[in-house]
Amino acid sequence: MRLFSAFLALALATEVVVAGGWFNKAAYNQWHQTELEQWLSDHDIPYPKPASRKDLENIVKENWRSKVSSPYTDWDSAQLQQYLKERGFEAQDGAKKSKEALINQVKKHWYETEEQAEDAWGRVADWIFDSWSDSQLQAFLDKHGISYPQPRKRDTLLSAARQNYESVCKEVGDGAAYPGNWLYGTWSISELRAWLSERGHPVLLPTTRGKLIAYVRRNSRLASLQFQGAADSAAASARATKDSASDRVFDSWSDSQIKRWADRNGIKIPQGSKRNELLAIARRHKALLTGDNIYTSASSVYGAATSKAGNQYARASDDAQMMVDDAFDRAINSWSETRLKAYLDSRGVPVPQAGKRDELLAKVRLQKHKAATSYSAWTFDAWTTGNLRAWLASQGNKAADQTSLTRDELLKQAQESYASASVSGESAFASLTSALASATEAAKDFTFDTWSDSDLKSYLDSYGIPVYQGSTTNELRALARRHYTYFRYGTNTPSGTIYAKFKDGVWWVLGQLRIVAAKGQEEMEYQTGEAADRVKDGATCATNKASEEAQKAKHWVQEEL
Repeated sequence: MRLFSAFLALALATEVVVAGGWFNKAAYNQWHQTELEQWLSDHDIPYPKPASRKDLENIVKENWRSKVSSPYTDWDSAQLQQYLKERGFEAQDGAKKSKEALINQVKKHWYETEEQAEDAWGRVADWIFDSWSDSQLQAFLDKHGISYPQPRKRDTLLSAARQNYESVCKEVGDGAAYPGNWLYGTWSISELRAWLSERGHPVLLPTTRGKLIAYVRRNSRLASLQFQGAADSAAASARATKDSASDRVFDSWSDSQIKRWADRNGIKIPQGSKRNELLAIARRHKALLTGDNIYTSASSVYGAATSKAGNQYARASDDAQMMVDDAFDRAINSWSETRLKAYLDSRGVPVPQAGKRDELLAKVRLQKHKAATSYSAWTFDAWTTGNLRAWLASQGNKAADQTSLTRDELLKQAQESYASASVSGESAFASLTSALASATEAAKDFTFDTWSDSDLKSYLDSYGIPVYQGSTTNELRALARRHYTYFRYGTNTPSGTIYAKFKDGVWWVLGQLRIVAAKGQEEMEYQTGEAADRVKDGATCATNKASEEAQKAKHWVQEEL
């Protein structure tokens, strides 16, 4: 009887728990009223004032899926196709004609499931800092008196911020579930704008600091997911490169060399094994040759070469960064004061109109790692004559029909049109930036291939770059591309820093292949050595090879620049 009563009580308790949704609690169920209001405001969702907490929770519930667990459901077809392309998938034939089909395809390849999204919002500290820079993390920790190990590294800064997040929330008297504006108290307005611009979110002008924080906060989860997606992609590429390189090393070894390597690493080789069997056994243990578990994150991908080839590769990396910075400095030293001011203006940096040239150069160098804002009057800077006419025509500007106007005159008209709309109210400006986003997509390939020599010379003249008599069209295009890239992106490229592009692209892959090959050569030197002095010679050989590869990488970067 007692047993029956216990089961009955358990069954009743379970029924109550399930009915109450204890196993299916949404993150916002535990939010305070102010957090619910903040979330709705951040996402521009209207709500009645005053409103009860229950009413607010219901409004959040109605919008939660489209804003949090499945944000792509609000995207247009172009955004959906772009996401699939970036993730390495092609839109299916049927999906190209149907937005619903595109949404379903994106859902299959989304970063996380709806359940994972729900879980993540219950652990905000785990991801809210992912997209912060090292200096922003350090400023946050310093402000709240949180110590961190020296020398500071990104991992230790992130760890300290995450571990102390809830205690800081209590200190400022705010909830930890949906952080308030205080979290970004150490960020400047230019940092907020740069964060949004670098992630492709247009910044409406004029706007307030509070609005900028709202835009950053509501996009922070997506930024974290994008970072993790990029890290996973880099890890997969790294693993593929490592596997391919180590296979080539084993293929180059003789049967006896494989056996000696296996014996030295405690790997049992069955008597009478044929070459294919030897290769299969070696490949199963390839981690002993190249090292394992070193490609689990983007940061470890970039650090892997250093751990495998000593400090030579690290020095080559530092050299590459220095060369990128030096190349940028050489470029801006040749720019006119007007172009230097334009560089600052395109990043929302106050321009000292009466400033001396040296002061302008110093300010530009401070902003060299920042790309220009997504949309501004300078967005039109490298548009072709045809693109400018099409844009002006779409805005009903009569200048589009005046065939006598030069490209420079059309550019001036477009910039004036933008400047006028930017001060005419948020609604009109939002409409303008939406139209500009579509036009920019059509005009984004700034190769200068269709430009006339006179337009190229005029464009270079806007930088103060002299054009020598006899310069070919290709030389003019190369100059225009170089200075446009520095003006638009600083030491960044559309897909990240130039330095990161080198490491994440051909240079990094080639470097990995060379380093693993050098490692294989080191192994063979060790195996065929007869005494300790041969071991020493082998180590010297490996060091020299690493140095040689570092020099090759350095020369490659110089050629690219």
